[in-house]
Amino acid sequence: MFPRPRLGALRRFRAPSWLVLLVLLLFLEVAIHYYSLLVPRPPREQDAVFHRGCANPADYTRREKAVLVMLARNHEVEGALETVHLVEQRFNRFFNYPIMFLNDEQWEPEVMAALNSSVSGVARFEVIPNGKWGYPEGMDKAKAEESMRQQEKDGVKYGGTVSYHHMCRFFSGEFFLLDALKEYKWYWRIEPNVGFYCDLTYDPFVEMARNNKVYGWTMATWERGETVPSLFRVTSDYKEAHGYATTTLWTAFLSASWLPMPLRWLAAHFSLRDRYGDRWNRCHYWDNFEIADLDFFRGRAYQKYYRFLDGLGGFYAERWGDASVHSLAVGMLLDPKQVHHFQDIAYMHDNLWVCPNNAPGAQLPELPAAPGNPAPKPDPERAGGVGCRCSCPDGGGSRRQSNHHNECLLRLKEPNTRERTVLPRILWW
Repeated sequence: MFPRPRLGALRRFRAPSWLVLLVLLLFLEVAIHYYSLLVPRPPREQDAVFHRGCANPADYTRREKAVLVMLARNHEVEGALETVHLVEQRFNRFFNYPIMFLNDEQWEPEVMAALNSSVSGVARFEVIPNGKWGYPEGMDKAKAEESMRQQEKDGVKYGGTVSYHHMCRFFSGEFFLLDALKEYKWYWRIEPNVGFYCDLTYDPFVEMARNNKVYGWTMATWERGETVPSLFRVTSDYKEAHGYATTTLWTAFLSASWLPMPLRWLAAHFSLRDRYGDRWNRCHYWDNFEIADLDFFRGRAYQKYYRFLDGLGGFYAERWGDASVHSLAVGMLLDPKQVHHFQDIAYMHDNLWVCPNNAPGAQLPELPAAPGNPAPKPDPERAGGVGCRCSCPDGGGSRRQSNHHNECLLRLKEPNTRERTVLPRILWW
């Protein structure tokens, strides 16, 4: 027989009132902190699609000072032609905007001839000047190369690829100051080997200008934390040092810590956290597609932020990506109403894609197909759809909209929409 447990002492135990009060206060503090980082529903929808279904291209007679831009090397000509084929088929045959092809090397004549013959508007070929592509002036190259070798040993994706670091730095800041872009106000970034699966029969540049938008995106995903361990902290510190207000665009990037103060201050010493211990959820706009106002990126506020980052050397000491730099800058510097989600554009990059349903009764079947370049048969129309003659890569199956890590898409939409999906937002530490 085992002796009966003596529970009397436990029954007689009473927590001191001060301890109960402390626990309640800490719980209250955590709850208040958590709710302070929720993105409130805006009073109304702030970011409707520019046109539900197909617009009539003939209604757009004015053109903006805009350009489509692709960075490509000579050996990527097949992938570049594939993208241009889809861009012309789905959009540019209606509007004939110029396409600028950038290369960090000299263009081969046969590559230029092939690309030039594939566009409906003007094709421009530019070689990136040495001062815009490569290490920043005054950087210790030996130290940078040692950092990149270590990144490669640590398994950081592209960490040991020098040209990738150059590209991230270029698109983070130097790109916007190219002389070749000075005559343009708007740009649409495209890349080799990407897919477009809906017709775009309205002019996105005209609509961005008309609706006072600055930045447009279509896909969101998570950043690889090992590539940017210090980027969020230095950016959040920069934001506070310069007195930028915290908007819902910024809080959409945050996940609240469950630790009470002052323990949250201890968490602040870990990567991907601000000085208050809250963590960047690593969500960012995937900027291999973006339509944006060049004046924002070449303006004083953004360029000052970029120069600050460039001076820290993180494009080489780590592998800071241009998508994260753009995203955090948008969250820091713009108002939510200035950001547009192109939910009606079907886009694929690598194996990640988004594609909307076709809008019922708004497909303009009388609009002629591209001569010699017809698009696949459109998917069926579905209630709630916004797309124009979309032929989604799932072949019209049940997955009508897909987004890699769609938690990020939902979070980054929150500042402008009243729609909400229950998402985990608290980290235990």
